[in-house]
Amino acid sequence: MIDSKIGHELSRKIKALGLSSGGLDSILSALVLKKQGIDVTWISFTTPFFGCDAALKASELLGIPLIVEDITGVYLKMLAHPPAGYGKNMNPCMDCHALMFLRAGLVMKKQGFDFLFSGEVVGQRPKSQNKNSMRYVEKKSGFDGYILRPLSAKLLPETIAEKKGFVDREKLLSISGRSRKIQIHMAKQFKVKDYPTPAGGCLLTDREFSERLKDLMVVQKNFQEKDLFLLKYGRHLRLDENTKIVVGRSKSDNDSIMKLYIKQHDILIRHSSMPGPDLLIPSGACDTLVQKAASICAGYTKTKPGDFAEMKVRSKNGDRILRVPALSPAQFQHLMI
Repeated sequence: MIDSKIGHELSRKIKALGLSSGGLDSILSALVLKKQGIDVTWISFTTPFFGCDAALKASELLGIPLIVEDITGVYLKMLAHPPAGYGKNMNPCMDCHALMFLRAGLVMKKQGFDFLFSGEVVGQRPKSQNKNSMRYVEKKSGFDGYILRPLSAKLLPETIAEKKGFVDREKLLSISGRSRKIQIHMAKQFKVKDYPTPAGGCLLTDREFSERLKDLMVVQKNFQEKDLFLLKYGRHLRLDENTKIVVGRSKSDNDSIMKLYIKQHDILIRHSSMPGPDLLIPSGACDTLVQKAASICAGYTKTKPGDFAEMKVRSKNGDRILRVPALSPAQFQHLMI
């Protein structure tokens, strides 16, 4: 005999909230549940380290509603001391997933969803997607039992959604490992053609970006959110523990740096007449370091090392010209981050 409360729950539309990266596994996990008549919504999170562009595209393509939440503040607190540690670089994958499920769980409770789900596949990633790490994520999230992984559900313990009959476990899957043959076959069955190829997507898995972030968090310590976005662009050199410079490598870098330039706080340096890089000093610097930064910037122009160049310095106090000797890259290579 069915419990009256459960019977009442099954008489209404069941609602599920799923973490979405916009990738194929996220798409398929949602479609598997939709096939069971479940009302599916996605949630995607943004920080300076990853965004939601792919999730937005998948949402538009499939007509699945998407909630987007910026979690930068709480993410940085976790990133400073992740209980499960980092991966190969500055990627705290297990605690990252736990935090995302925590935030999703709060939305679930507030908006009346019945359970959470994701496109995770057992064994697809050796550290963050094995049974032990998935169990860690559930317990750490605070929503133990509410997280369903439709693509690997039959390999994992029953969730509350399955026990309550919200989801038919027999219609879920038991995919494991790194091969994506099953998912590609499923995509054809669901007539899903436009999806991104598997990729990291998270800048924290990148070695160079991680070194720059570590320098910002460990050496400089005090920084603004803008400084995190700057980590993506140009060459980074540290002049002292409070002063770093960012030098554009290309026109694209220069354009990106200029978008993050705030005249009231930063100093911008470029050659006064010839093409070359833009150099940004976030939050400014003393005159001695501005002179040094100008010489480094001149070194990236066509000015010969040792020759003098006229460099335009722009700050909150207006523009001025500094005549400085151009340094050769070998003279400041040790400052590179």
